[in-house]
Amino acid sequence: MTIQMIITLAIVIGMIVMIMSDKFAFGAPPLIACVLLVLTGCATMSEAFAGFVDKNVIMIAGFMVVMAALEKTSLIDKVKATMFNMASKGGYRNYILLLIVVMLGASVMSGTGYYVLVLSLVSTIPYNKNLPISKIFMPLGYATYNPIVPVNMAFYVGLVASLLESSGVTGTAVPLLVYSGIKLVSSIAFLVWAVIGYRFLPDHPIAEAGAQASEQKSEGEKLSRWKEIVVYIAFVVNFVAMIFLDKLGEPGYAIPGVIAAVLFVLGILNFKEVRNNIASPLILMMAGVIGVAGALANSGFTAMVGDAVAGALGTSVSPFVIVLVFTLLTSLSATFTGASFGSLFVFAPIAISACVSMGLDPTAVAVACVTAAWINWIMPIDGMPAMILGMGKYKLVDFWKFTLPLYVIQILVLCGACVIVFPM
Repeated sequence: MTIQMIITLAIVIGMIVMIMSDKFAFGAPPLIACVLLVLTGCATMSEAFAGFVDKNVIMIAGFMVVMAALEKTSLIDKVKATMFNMASKGGYRNYILLLIVVMLGASVMSGTGYYVLVLSLVSTIPYNKNLPISKIFMPLGYATYNPIVPVNMAFYVGLVASLLESSGVTGTAVPLLVYSGIKLVSSIAFLVWAVIGYRFLPDHPIAEAGAQASEQKSEGEKLSRWKEIVVYIAFVVNFVAMIFLDKLGEPGYAIPGVIAAVLFVLGILNFKEVRNNIASPLILMMAGVIGVAGALANSGFTAMVGDAVAGALGTSVSPFVIVLVFTLLTSLSATFTGASFGSLFVFAPIAISACVSMGLDPTAVAVACVTAAWINWIMPIDGMPAMILGMGKYKLVDFWKFTLPLYVIQILVLCGACVIVFPM
C-alpha cells in the first residue's frame, strides 16, 4: 500500500466512525473528510468536492423540492386519515388494506419523517382484539420503506450512477423505471411475508407508548386548489422527465431544478423550504461521499482490494454469489453500525472494482448494494427498528421472528432480480 492509500483510507475510516458516533450533524462527516483530503494532498479541491457539481446530485436536490411540495397537498392528508380510520376498524382484511395504504404512502414519502408519522399514528389507536396493534405495529413500520408504486427512486438511481462513475465505470445507465421495477419486486416480497408474518407477532396493548407519541402535523398553510393542481402536474412532469433521462441528456438533469424554481415563483414553497431541501443534510451527505469515494478509488485502494477479492472468489464463481456476498457485506455493516451511507461507500466501490477485475458488468452489484444499504433493520440499532422495538413493547425474540425471515427473503429476491435484469 502506498502512503496516499493509507492516508485516504484513514480519512474514510474516520468519516465512517464520525457517522456512526452520531456526535456530528448529519452530512457533516463527509464534508470534514473532503477538507482533510485536500489538506493532506490526497485530492485536489475539484476532486474532493466533485459531488457538489455532480449532475445526479443536482437532479435529486431539485426532486426533493418537488416532493416537499407534494407533501403539502390534500392527497397526502387523505392518505394519513385513511390509514388511521382503517386501523381503528380492525380485521385481517383491513390489516392488508392498511399495509397497502402505507406502502402507497411510501411511494411518495420516505425517510425518518414518514416512519415516525406512521408509527406515531398507529401507536395511538386503541387496543382492538380483532386487530391487535402489537401485531400490525411492526409490519406497518417496515412498510414505510417498501413502496408499492416506487416513483420516488431518483435518489437511489443517482447513487448508483455516482458510484459507477466514481469507480471509473462509464457508459452504464440505470433507467428509473428499471430500478423502480426491482424495488417493486422487493416490496412485493415484503408484502407477502407481512401477510404471513403477522401471525407470529405477539398480542398485547401498547397504549402507554402510544400516549407518549405525538402526532406530527403539517406545517404551514394548506395549498389552494389551483396550487395543488400545479404540484400534481409538476410531479408528473418531473417523473416523466426522469423516465426519459437517457434520451433528454444533460438538460434532463436540470428539469427538477427548473420545476423547483417555478414552485417558488408561484408561492407554493417559500425560499426557506426550497433552500432547506436543496441543501438538506441528505444532499450534503450524498455530495460529500462522492468525492471521498472518488479519492479512495483514485488512490488505487479499491482496485487493489477488488483484485484481491476477485482472486479469492475465483473465475468460476456464480455472478449471483458475487452479488450476494457484497450485498450482505453492505447490508450487515449498515445494520450493525447504523451507517447506511458509510457502509455503502466502503463496500460498493470494492464490489464494483472486483467485478471489473473479473471482466463482469458491475451494474447488478451496484444496484444491489445501494438498495441493501437501507435493508438494515434486523437489529434494533438504527432509528426505525429501535423505535419499533421500544414503542411496540416487543421482546427481541419476537422482533427477530418477523425481521429475520423478512431479511433473508428480501436479500435473496433483490440479488436474484439484479442478476436477471442486469446480466453480468
